[in-house]
Amino acid sequence: MGIRRFTTVLAKDFWNLVKLNLIFCACALPSIALFVLAYLGVLGGFALVLSLIAAFPIGGAASAGMFCVTKMLRDDPGYLWHDFKRKYTENMKQAMAPGILSTLFLYAQIYLWRDLTHGGADADLALIVMGALSILIFGMVAPYIFVQIAYIELATSKIIKNSVLISFANSAYSFLGALMGFAVWIAFALFLPESLLAAPVLLVLGFSMSWLLNLLWIWPAVDKQFSIEKTLRSRRDRI
Repeated sequence: MGIRRFTTVLAKDFWNLVKLNLIFCACALPSIALFVLAYLGVLGGFALVLSLIAAFPIGGAASAGMFCVTKMLRDDPGYLWHDFKRKYTENMKQAMAPGILSTLFLYAQIYLWRDLTHGGADADLALIVMGALSILIFGMVAPYIFVQIAYIELATSKIIKNSVLISFANSAYSFLGALMGFAVWIAFALFLPESLLAAPVLLVLGFSMSWLLNLLWIWPAVDKQFSIEKTLRSRRDRI
């Protein structure tokens, strides 16, 4: 892993990352569009509720997307659409609740930081710290949940427990993974409204690039914990 692997994947699978990002955006767009209406005050709370209902495919799409990126990191050949569709179909039900809850968390963070920003110098320091810490913990734990859903057959409660334990047992890598995974989006938020010019780039590469940057750091911990690559290699050898 590391910068060399990152550049190798980027050079070899750039267009697959673009296609993967567009597929995920298609899954997330209904929820995002409804949230934007709620954020702008159109239909109010009703639009927000609808945005969470429309978020039902996001968890399955995130799990399938991370599965496809880990295949790129492992240099495992495959067909992007086939791999995404298979994993989405297999994991949609289990990933639905984590996906909706993750979406709710991120939407709530947008409202929180909007209010804190408008508060200016009067913004509550405690809320700022709590908001930043919650984002960090979410970024450290959530990717493990969706990767495990893609690879491990366990009850969701056990997957969440595993994710918390693995995240903090590998806290340095989890922290760097969260930081790198959120880097694109943090930069976008910090430089608004000028960064809106970069919105088309996020549309074609934002999510898949975030997954790649995150998984570079956390995939070794997941693989070490569950011996995923060894298990997959032994299955291929038997075939």
